[in-house]
Amino acid sequence: MASSDDAPDSFISKEDGLNYWEGVSADIDGMLGGIPSVKGFSGILRSDLQGSRTFLAKLGIGAKQGRQKLATALEGGAGIGRVTEGLLIPLADEVDVIEPVAKFTAGLQGKEGVRHVYNMGLQDWEPVDGLTYDLIWTQWCVGHLTDSQLVGYLKRCQVALNPGAMIVLKENLSTSGRDVFDELDSSVTREDTKFRQIFEQAGLQLVKSELQRGFPETPQMTLLPVKMYALKPKAV
Repeated sequence: MASSDDAPDSFISKEDGLNYWEGVSADIDGMLGGIPSVKGFSGILRSDLQGSRTFLAKLGIGAKQGRQKLATALEGGAGIGRVTEGLLIPLADEVDVIEPVAKFTAGLQGKEGVRHVYNMGLQDWEPVDGLTYDLIWTQWCVGHLTDSQLVGYLKRCQVALNPGAMIVLKENLSTSGRDVFDELDSSVTREDTKFRQIFEQAGLQLVKSELQRGFPETPQMTLLPVKMYALKPKAV
């Protein structure tokens, strides 16, 4: 039995996490924990996608002239496809998605721009022979992986990258001075220093990182900081 001295990620249960998400509605409110419906927070969706576009543009990726458009992209933990449709499909000819909850991806099946849908957890996903990507984007879901599972996922992502391609991770950051376990959905919110340790263990080089800007806040509620990390395999 886990004790209070155990690492926060030791409390993570894949089954408990899946049970939580199976009980969530397959809509934007469900994906973001009801935040878009809170007064003053409806703009979070636009701010999130715009922040991601701006971050990629600084990496030379984008739909505008002079930036790189992608042939293939992969999204880990796609949910109902909010980021797939709002960010990745406009940038890539074909997008593959990983998402364990099948009801979330029902609307993505057969959608123009979506190629393969893998209904499995990130900890179970393996690269498919012959399928490689110009970008692998993973957002607001790696808290369901233990530290070692996240290292493994990032290592497998590297196998599926085209030369010069990148992995981008976008996640909440703990402000408690430590990683924090959430019993509600069986996930961990990590500190920036923990993410950097994990990247190092996975053999990844941090190319660029940036805090998300423009999220709304009110006297009653402030969201956790969100950070984007662009990663490349270290040169051997």
